[in-house]
Amino acid sequence: MKVVCTENSQVLATRLAKILRTPVVDVQFSRFPDGEQYLVAGDLDDETIIVGSVMGNDALVQLLLLVDACDNSVNRLVLPYMAYARQDKRFRQGEPISARAVAQALSRGVSDVITVNIHEKEILKYFSVPAQNISLAGDIGAYIRTLHLDKPLILAPDDGALAFAEQVASANGWDFDHLEKTRLSGSEVRMAPRQLCAASRSVVIVDDIISTGGTIATATGMLYQQGAKDVYAACVHGVLTGGAYVRLMATGIRDVICSDTIERACSKISAADRIASAIRRP
Repeated sequence: MKVVCTENSQVLATRLAKILRTPVVDVQFSRFPDGEQYLVAGDLDDETIIVGSVMGNDALVQLLLLVDACDNSVNRLVLPYMAYARQDKRFRQGEPISARAVAQALSRGVSDVITVNIHEKEILKYFSVPAQNISLAGDIGAYIRTLHLDKPLILAPDDGALAFAEQVASANGWDFDHLEKTRLSGSEVRMAPRQLCAASRSVVIVDDIISTGGTIATATGMLYQQGAKDVYAACVHGVLTGGAYVRLMATGIRDVICSDTIERACSKISAADRIASAIRRP
């Protein structure tokens, strides 16, 4: 068994290979003058673990090419982050179900798929091969413990992420809640925990994805106004588009924490252990 990866997942793939005690295949990446991608994978094995986060169109094409290059092996695909996963249903006539299109494309040439905190578990049905989803909620909780916060309040940015916040909090006996918006006027909105008080407490806002960080930035300012001691943000997938990291830090947030499903300077949690366990599982 060997591990091979796209350019976006070099750190995670190397960590995974170290845990599995297996080699990482060298891959050379380049482009033709017209912009088309090209790659050459080194010595492959009978079983190959392909690791590649899809963060956009180029990453998707590169992963498709890498899967095709591994056509002489039993290929297991690890998809740490999957772009287009938010379009998991058709909201109006004429729209594509983008998650289905990407899942079907990535099902070709692989024996099974492992995803990490995919946006909606229903997306797994779109793969034409067996697919399983693993969660890093416990790993986020473990990292928060290292911060030595006194009974932190774990907050979801909305009720849709409450289940994730509960998973982070429950193993540690912490309080959890979700933020609720209250419109005070035509132009003024208040955000506060729905049931619990943030005053004099350390607050950790958790979600599966942080994209623009707009909601968390607004909430952080209001939580400080409500007397929060300090505020942190933690997620699995740090998309952090459009200057999101700077925007969040400018609010006075203590730290932004994410995993290496998308490799960032703030990737302080690794998905490698969870992925290795899923690969080893019969």
